[in-house]
Amino acid sequence: MLLMRTSLDHLAPIEQQQLRRVLQIILEEFDDALKAGEADFKKRGRILKIIAFGPYARGNFPNASIDILVIVNNKKLADLSCWNRANDRLTRDVEIETPIRMLVHALRDINSDLQRGRHFFVEIASEGIALYELDNEPLAPPGKIPSHMAARIALKYFERHASLAVKFLKGGKFYRDEGDYNEAAFMLHQSIEQAYATCLLVLTNYSPASHNLRVLRGLAEQRAEALEGVWHEDRECFVVWFDLVNGAYVRSRYSLDYQISREALDWLVHRTTELVSRVQTVSDAHLKQCSQLSEGMSNADEACR
Repeated sequence: MLLMRTSLDHLAPIEQQQLRRVLQIILEEFDDALKAGEADFKKRGRILKIIAFGPYARGNFPNASIDILVIVNNKKLADLSCWNRANDRLTRDVEIETPIRMLVHALRDINSDLQRGRHFFVEIASEGIALYELDNEPLAPPGKIPSHMAARIALKYFERHASLAVKFLKGGKFYRDEGDYNEAAFMLHQSIEQAYATCLLVLTNYSPASHNLRVLRGLAEQRAEALEGVWHEDRECFVVWFDLVNGAYVRSRYSLDYQISREALDWLVHRTTELVSRVQTVSDAHLKQCSQLSEGMSNADEACR
């Protein structure tokens, strides 16, 4: 079984304080969310572990976003709607200066993914820091995916999600040219989501079930530096336009006051095209590396026979 490290000594005092504040808010909001619940799974609901992971936890990028994995005892508690208030407080709290990205999963799913050797969770278990543990129950020991199988899985993910990114981008261009700007924004959101999902699935065999492009973008950029700088956020309007497309998954379809300009769409089409191209390059390089590794292992096996 796998025991996690708990020390925050590698972080500066102000960074340790931020993590303590993050922990406090998550626990408070979870308790409040369960108080009014009548369902049995809510009455028995528990947070089992809260883990900081990624560059911030490793200490090599102290100004990076703080990535948090919350492990609960029931899959129903991992529904994103259960964590809206917590996410809102984490975004608005004046004591937290660093952006927070929070993922929530059930313990059974985490342990299953660890045993299957899913790289994303294996890395969290080995490098993450346990900020909170209800008990000392360790995580499952990580397995390992054979190289030939990892290559096959990565290729399937690429073939599925990269093609969707391209299709949604075409849809965004079509609806922009038709003058249906809200539908264009929705299509571009989907293209960006699928592009980042492609990168994460190919490189780590995992992508969170999230429509938040900033969450997906942050996780993908951690894995592939080539994706950094796509959105050119050196101008305020570019930040606003990215936020507009980020909210388009819901607001472009259901909000009567959602509006986006042709100028913004032109920029978003251009930048999304660049993103899809970079994801293709990153994925191709990784798939080639996987194929070479798989072939090398096969040749080694043949030599031993």
